[in-house]
Amino acid sequence: MRLIFKDVPVIYGFSSKAPVGPTAASMLDRYFQSGAGGEIGSGRASARMLGRFSANSMVVTSGLSDSDPYAAHRRDVCQFSSDRLSPVQKLGFVHQLLGREMAEVRMFLDRIEKYTASLSESERQTPAVARALDAIARDEAARSRYLDFARDADQPAVRARMLAVAGSLGWLSPAEKRAELMRMIGEQLARNTVSAADVDIVCALNKDRELDQERHRLQLSPTQASKVSSAAVLACLGSEEARAQMLLALTSRSDEEVQIAQVYLRHQPIADVNELRVVTSGIARMNGSNAQVRALETLAGQHLSDPESLEELTRLFPVAESAGVQTAIAGILIRSDFKTIATPELVQTLRQHRLGPPGREGLIDVLIRRLASAVASPRL
Repeated sequence: MRLIFKDVPVIYGFSSKAPVGPTAASMLDRYFQSGAGGEIGSGRASARMLGRFSANSMVVTSGLSDSDPYAAHRRDVCQFSSDRLSPVQKLGFVHQLLGREMAEVRMFLDRIEKYTASLSESERQTPAVARALDAIARDEAARSRYLDFARDADQPAVRARMLAVAGSLGWLSPAEKRAELMRMIGEQLARNTVSAADVDIVCALNKDRELDQERHRLQLSPTQASKVSSAAVLACLGSEEARAQMLLALTSRSDEEVQIAQVYLRHQPIADVNELRVVTSGIARMNGSNAQVRALETLAGQHLSDPESLEELTRLFPVAESAGVQTAIAGILIRSDFKTIATPELVQTLRQHRLGPPGREGLIDVLIRRLASAVASPRL
């Protein structure tokens, strides 16, 4: 707010959750009815206003002035947002910014990222903009420092974003960008620190399957390749063998392995009915742990329609040992074409074997009601 309202002497705000709607309106109404309205626009903080909102942690500050230590930062931010600057001027500022310390460039990564992404192809083709972009692309010194800094980023997500910006600035060709991404992935695998979040990043980076052709760049030992986290990365990169390992990991006793498989399947869902049946059967044989609940929740996102798989889950319901497992099963069946399995016997089984405290309606109750309705109104 201080950045936006430059030189404004009094800005009210809240250091915690602010009152909204009728609550805020009532408090403001009482303030104005007290005759304090003349304080507005005086350039001084109102003690009565602060008193009215004291229970809501109201605070007061002022807008930045030219002498403020943050004034230079405000001027930089305005270079990106000002409507009075042309694309060429903004690109000129980006180029100038890229000549500064890379730690400062990192501070502006979000804004550089958004601005370069906002340039349409037609804008890039205009002579003046093309010249400005070409000047950046030919700046080898800035390119070298930027890429060195990107490679040293401690977070893969930040490194990937910086590489994407490098591509948009003409510092990396599509092939070079793919090589840099594979270098990043290879380094992460070598550290043996791949997490579910890293798997999510790799799958997202390869959503267009462009990195499949680069998988050969990764040289993993048999021990590394056998790890579920490493296999998940390979599966994100199009390995069929690693995908089979992911389907198996979904039925693991390890909650961590199931979580990794869940992340992978969010990006690459199960479409093959045979894969689906194998996975469903494996989940049904799990021991009722949190991992089984997570695995079932993963199936819920697959929107099952295979009758054989649905029947497998209905057989699991009465022998499940926890309400969590039963609720997860209900979540799958509700999202499925449950009318294909709706029978009076199934409704009775769910009512008879449901676990959990009575009187609290949940997914199981909703499922029972919908199944009962489907049984009462059969398809013609």
